[in-house]
Amino acid sequence: MRRSEIVGGRGSVVPVIAPEGDRGVDGLCAWLAGESSAFAGLLREHGAVLLRGFAVRAPIDFERVARAIDPELKNEYLGTSPRDAVTEYVFSASELPPYYPIPQHCEMTFLRDPPRRLFFSCMVAPQGGGGETPLCDFRRVAAELDPAVRERFVRGGIRIIRNYNGPSGGGRFDLWKLKRWDEMFLTADRGVVEDKCRAQGFEVVWGPGDRLRLISQQDALRAHPETGTPAWFNHVQVFHQSSAAAELRRVHARQGDLRSLALTRLARVVTAVRRRTSDAEALPMHCTYRDGREIPEDDLEHVREVIWRNMVAFPWQVGDVVAIDNFAVSHGRLPYRGPRQVVVAWA
Repeated sequence: MRRSEIVGGRGSVVPVIAPEGDRGVDGLCAWLAGESSAFAGLLREHGAVLLRGFAVRAPIDFERVARAIDPELKNEYLGTSPRDAVTEYVFSASELPPYYPIPQHCEMTFLRDPPRRLFFSCMVAPQGGGGETPLCDFRRVAAELDPAVRERFVRGGIRIIRNYNGPSGGGRFDLWKLKRWDEMFLTADRGVVEDKCRAQGFEVVWGPGDRLRLISQQDALRAHPETGTPAWFNHVQVFHQSSAAAELRRVHARQGDLRSLALTRLARVVTAVRRRTSDAEALPMHCTYRDGREIPEDDLEHVREVIWRNMVAFPWQVGDVVAIDNFAVSHGRLPYRGPRQVVVAWA
């Protein structure tokens, strides 16, 4: 195997493993089985590894590679992004429209037992530009936060509010619209939903019009289960009501196109109107400190700046597989044009 590196902001590194000569999925799986300890060490050190050039052409090929790294794949998804099943353990990465940027986050941080590993693979690479799945080492983010900002988050903790329509509930346009609660829990039985929420520590509030509000709490930082290194491990930069406008502004600064500029201005107006006219806890998503106090906008902006300056982004190539230590490294998605198919699995 041949090793190289992709270097991102502030020297962040993603190792790249490629074949020497013609080596397909069978050869990659055999190599992963024989080098499992070395690969685990590389993943533990860097938090993500890109496997490139191994002729991974179909979702079932990707599932085989993911299983060769971690055989205990899971398929229960309690996140918020719309996803479609491709195989029993492989899903579309997100069905959000291509002009939506997805902010950096570790997968399902709000669960009691989040995935330990995450895998992405590119089946169709976008030809019109964009569509990268940027990565960011959230251990570096935790270390580089201003100590006063970090301490406010550590003391305050995070409280997450999510509001879902139900099977009979109508939808409305929203830049960060959530899927319905029956789609997330794969049932319209409220008792089953309540049992699943209880297992995760979610507070359940049923509302008029078949609405469901979930309230959960978590720490801002989480120690890595193997190394003990603290990482920024929460969804505040995704779920806060200011996130859409803040993320789109950074996307426009990176891409400079008219579409991102128009969406930035729209998101800014929508956010301003909501702040004047809506209860924050009735929004599709919002975050506060544990005690309900609002998080200062300057602190949120500081977190976003630290994240963006540590990101690593690279264009997808067909057959790429990225393995991620979910307790160390985050992922997101930049807007794109044209066809794109990226699939995901987790363990």
